[in-house]
Amino acid sequence: MRSVVKYELLSHVTNIPAYVFGAFLLLFAGIYMTVNNLKAGSMNFEYVLSGMSFIFLIAVPILTMRVLAEEKSQKTDALLYSLPASMTKVVLGKYVAMLVVFAVPLAVISLYPLILTAFGNVYLKVSLSALFGFFCLGAALLAVGLFISSLTSSQAIAAGACFVVMLVNYYMASLSGYVSSKPYASFIALFVLVLLVAALFYLLTRSLVVSGVLAGAAEAVLVILFLVKSSLFEGLFGKLLTSLSLFKRYDSFVDGMFDLSAIVYYVSVIVFFLALTVLSMEKQRWAE
Repeated sequence: MRSVVKYELLSHVTNIPAYVFGAFLLLFAGIYMTVNNLKAGSMNFEYVLSGMSFIFLIAVPILTMRVLAEEKSQKTDALLYSLPASMTKVVLGKYVAMLVVFAVPLAVISLYPLILTAFGNVYLKVSLSALFGFFCLGAALLAVGLFISSLTSSQAIAAGACFVVMLVNYYMASLSGYVSSKPYASFIALFVLVLLVAALFYLLTRSLVVSGVLAGAAEAVLVILFLVKSSLFEGLFGKLLTSLSLFKRYDSFVDGMFDLSAIVYYVSVIVFFLALTVLSMEKQRWAE
């Protein structure tokens, strides 16, 4: 795994996307700090991080689009499969390298609150908490982007799909307000969601029987619950959208709370999508 990390870091250093990723973060952090802190006189650096979180919509696709998609397009993915290491270690190595690339500009940004102390009293504990939450948010989004990159050999498609997923997640909490709170609306939405998850599982495993059984069991549970107690579904899908939003979870850090449940959620998302990436790579490994 260590050799994979070193190789990936060298690859990032010799390619433009990593520099563009870091430049975006530093540029917008500087702009937001200048406007919110220096000009407006606010000492709440956490609002800078909250305001610039949208930059992940662009930065994450830029950094992740080439990590695995480029390997496929250049036919070098066969080298990954021949390495004397498990696919789990390969995926983890690539992911750790991306975290390092993300941590470098974030380390520079972490100096900004200290700079602001020269102009007034800065809430350093809240700022540090917000910085940690910002890192967790970025780490979770990078895991999602890595998985999307594993699904295609086209960097353009990987970047486009990643942007759409990031965009939907960014507005997910807002969209929940437009979802009907009627029980039947949540039931239909969850029914369709189960089918989509089953389709994704089939694409990764090519096992129609297993995917069908899992989908059938999940749909049967939904139907039974709806028939027995439909009130459970009232406003359920809207609440689910809000709770699944990675960006919404970050709000608690901005509000000055070190939200343990948000950290657990971010870690769960990271583990889940890294596992899906390993599964995707293993499927392609045996397909060749």
